[in-house]
Amino acid sequence: MHRSRAFLGVLIAIVIGGGIGLYATHAFAAPRSNASVAALHSCGAAQSGAATCHAIYLSQGAAKPGKGTGGGSTNSVTNGCPTNPTAGNTYPGYTACDVENAYALSTASASNGSGETVAIVDAYNDPNAFNDVNTYRSEFGIPLLTNGTTFKQVNQTGGTKLPRNNGGWAQEISLDLDMVSAVCPNCNILLVEASSNSNTNLFTAENYAAAHASYVSNSYGESEFSGETSDDTYFNHPGVVITASSGDGGYGVEYPAASPYVTAVGGTSLTKCSSTRGWCESVWSTSSTEGAGSGCSAYEAQQSWQNIANITGNVDVTGTTTLEGNCAKRAVADVSATADPYHGVDVYDSYSYQGVSGWLVFGGTSVASPLVASVYALAGNASSVTYGSYPYSHTSSLNDVTTGKTASCGSDLCTAVPGWDGPTGLGTPNGIGGF
Repeated sequence: MHRSRAFLGVLIAIVIGGGIGLYATHAFAAPRSNASVAALHSCGAAQSGAATCHAIYLSQGAAKPGKGTGGGSTNSVTNGCPTNPTAGNTYPGYTACDVENAYALSTASASNGSGETVAIVDAYNDPNAFNDVNTYRSEFGIPLLTNGTTFKQVNQTGGTKLPRNNGGWAQEISLDLDMVSAVCPNCNILLVEASSNSNTNLFTAENYAAAHASYVSNSYGESEFSGETSDDTYFNHPGVVITASSGDGGYGVEYPAASPYVTAVGGTSLTKCSSTRGWCESVWSTSSTEGAGSGCSAYEAQQSWQNIANITGNVDVTGTTTLEGNCAKRAVADVSATADPYHGVDVYDSYSYQGVSGWLVFGGTSVASPLVASVYALAGNASSVTYGSYPYSHTSSLNDVTTGKTASCGSDLCTAVPGWDGPTGLGTPNGIGGF
């Protein structure tokens, strides 16, 4: 009898999730909370050989602590900043304008990414993707996309027969599309949907995306595995910038962020403050098991361009100028951006999942990966960028994050310090000079 009830609960959870997939739903898990605001993961833990998305959303209708600056910016409409936002919209999260302002992107590129294409690789289908992204863009005064030209939605091999719908991954897709829109208003967007969240399908989608766009964002991952180096070929695309979120589990390395052929993107907690910049950032860490993923790869070789032990100005937690963790392998992350759901970003998603839809507030390193990929697109340097190397020779154009930690690992691999550290890498965008 107990077994039947357990099966029924799982079956209900799968239906709510939008279809049977290779992940475990978290529908009945107790939510984490901060000041009585629930934070929920869009995707549950994946089975072996499959990935989970890195999106985290706040429960609908909840007022977010540390509320953002909201709409009403006087910046150019084409920069995603409305001069007259919808009346009565209180914007509980950070708006497109907030994101641009925090990272000095409002006037960073005269073309705003015109002619560039950012590809988003995700699993399953979001049937409302096009309409939802244009709802977001309309709200913030960003030029609307045109289906079939400036916006394309294809399956993992470029075909028009899309995968089955899935509510959790639909949230991830909406988040990704909205972050590209906020940062790179004139970029074309290519959404490549894998048939499932299995590595086989996601990596097939990756190859298609890299063949049809110069900038590719991946907001998913899984724990490292012994055969991952053989999968690096899917991310080895010279002349194409590929970003991967570092994960939301705190200290620990995930793949594909560990691949030496991607820019691994960690996470920060972004807040308004009285600094000259007007914003402050620290390591994103909600708990000992939730925060920006970081660490030293167990399998991937460290590339010469990373060489974290010799980064100019790097200071470890003991005050010396070498990495205390003595990581001889690939270290994660390279750079970072906002990821704290309790200081999250506005996203519009109309495909109801677990009873929520509409305007939501999102965090997770799923915010950071498409944001950084879009900054790369604004810079327009894909043809001259060698994997994740560019920021390492342009550290002066980044906001160094020096406070916070994700765990007590005793080294820079989980604690922010001047220079490079695991959770925030070299820092966050300060204009486009670092990309």
